[in-house]
Amino acid sequence: MSQQQHQQQPGPPYAPRTAGLGGLPAVIPDVPICAVLLAIYVSFAATNMTIYQLNNRKGHKFIPSVALFGFCMARVTTLVLRIAWATRQTNIRLSIAANILVNAGILAVYILNLIFAQRILRAKQPRVGWSMAIRVLYRALYVATAGALIMVITAVTLSVYTLDPYTLQACRDVQLASSTFLLVLTTVPIFVLAAAYLLPKSSAEESFGTGSMRSKALIVFVVTCLCITNSGFRSGTAWMPPRPSNDPAWYHGKAPFYVFNFVLEILILCILVPSRIDKRFHIPNGSKQAGDYSGRRVPSFDISDRDITRDDVAIDDISRDVTTEKEVKSKNGNDTSSTLV
Repeated sequence: MSQQQHQQQPGPPYAPRTAGLGGLPAVIPDVPICAVLLAIYVSFAATNMTIYQLNNRKGHKFIPSVALFGFCMARVTTLVLRIAWATRQTNIRLSIAANILVNAGILAVYILNLIFAQRILRAKQPRVGWSMAIRVLYRALYVATAGALIMVITAVTLSVYTLDPYTLQACRDVQLASSTFLLVLTTVPIFVLAAAYLLPKSSAEESFGTGSMRSKALIVFVVTCLCITNSGFRSGTAWMPPRPSNDPAWYHGKAPFYVFNFVLEILILCILVPSRIDKRFHIPNGSKQAGDYSGRRVPSFDISDRDITRDDVAIDDISRDVTTEKEVKSKNGNDTSSTLV
């Protein structure tokens, strides 16, 4: 019985026995669709790199443009691999690479949206936005995102190199945990925006870039909604009971796959690039504390009373010395006048 099973599933790597998003790609209709999407991503990649180069020559450094260029190029690679997979349907390694890039590419947009929301919070609420708690929270999110990406890559790769039911279930659990975390991650900018606008207005509020703060918040909010839809579709379908590859559900079809992945991503690019985020969300290089966005340093919020007392004593000593010096000079002047008389 086991020999017959191995004959039906040559490997490793083994072909997946459950239905996946997008199904098995075919020359028609996948190749034409991928070709159109590929051309769109190439145009956005060229646009972002051109914007970065033109700004860089003017001393206007904006790294997110490079990140969007990298995201577009990752999507170009994803579509090229899917086209190659459509022409070589039995090549399991191509399917592994294509599926990994489909899940990993969008993370760049998730991180950029987090950064833009953080800049709004720091401008609207400097005391909160520049606090150590927010710094630690963001660093933890970055580390956790990298960990989720590594877990997904490991689980997807391992799942096609084993037939052990326990290992396959463990890989599924890892994928569910990662997809759920990424869904939660996409909602964080909404809470950051809420903190920026619902907390009492700060007297040290700043501004950065061009355009109003409301337009910046609207861009982040709309992009966040699109990211939640994108990640929610992935996470929701992952939590559904597995279906056999010969009996897929509606959400495994090609239309949902292209719409909830690539079309939503192109909509995000259509918002970020034409709105010139390189101007709206630009901050001065080396911004590290409150006041750096507007070019004025705000005194630190955590200065101890001991430091203030020490500074006051030093100032009093300097004032006393200056006063004494003036009195000595005045006395010498009076003595000289008396001698001349």
